Amino acid sequence: MSRILIVEDEESIADLEKDYLELSDFEVDIETDGKAGLKAALQGNYDLFILDLMLPDVDGFEICREIRAVKDVPILMVSAKKDDIDKIRGLGLGADDYITKPFSPSELVARVKAHLTRYERLIGTGAPKNEVIEIRGLKIDKTAHRVFVNGEEVQFTTKEFDLLTFLAEHPDRVFSKEELFRRIWNMESVGDIATVTVHIKKIREKIEFDSSKPQYIETIWGVGYRFKA
Repeated sequence: MSRILIVEDEESIADLEKDYLELSDFEVDIETDGKAGLKAALQGNYDLFILDLMLPDVDGFEICREIRAVKDVPILMVSAKKDDIDKIRGLGLGADDYITKPFSPSELVARVKAHLTRYERLIGTGAPKNEVIEIRGLKIDKTAHRVFVNGEEVQFTTKEFDLLTFLAEHPDRVFSKEELFRRIWNMESVGDIATVTVHIKKIREKIEFDSSKPQYIETIWGVGYRFKA
C-alpha cells in the first residue's frame, strides 16, 4: 500500500483529501504546519507528498526544495494562488504537479494515481534504485556513499562510512571492538582497539544531536557497541 503525506493547514481540506485517498486504498498521514510537515517528510518513508503552498512556519516551496534534495518520489503542490510565477517556481524546485484550488477530490486522486504509476514504471524499467538505509532521520545511501542527517548531508571518511553502515545493517546486535576492527579494517585488532573508539566518537559527533547521550550508537560497557533500531 502506497503511503502519502499531506501537508495542509486547512484541516477540512486535508481531511477531505485523506478520505478520498483512503477510499482508493492509500495510507495517508496529515501535518497541518510547515515545520512539522518538513520533519515528517524527511524522516518518514512516503511514496508521494501533497504540499499546500501557504503554510505556517515553513512554506511549501521550502518543503519541496528540502524533500527533493534527498528523495525522488512524486511531489504535488496545491494552492489557491493561480499566478504562473508560483507554478513555475514550484515546478522548478522539483514538484511534479501543481493543482489550483478549488479542485475536485476525484481529480486529486486521479493525479496521485497517475504520478505513482509513472514513478513505479520509471523505477521498474530504469536504472536500479540506490540502496538506502533510513532510520529516524538518518539516511545512509550505500550506492552513492552519502550520509544525511535530517535532510542535511554530512561528510564521512571511508572507514567512518563503512563502520556506520555495518552497524546500521545489524541493528540491536552488540559487536566488540575487536570484531568491528576485523570486519571494517580486515585486520587483527592487537594494539589497535583505540581506532574503533576514535571512529565511533567521530561518527557520533556527526549524527547524534547530543553525542554524550547517543540515540543511534550506544556503548555496552565491557562488551562493545550496538546500533539502536
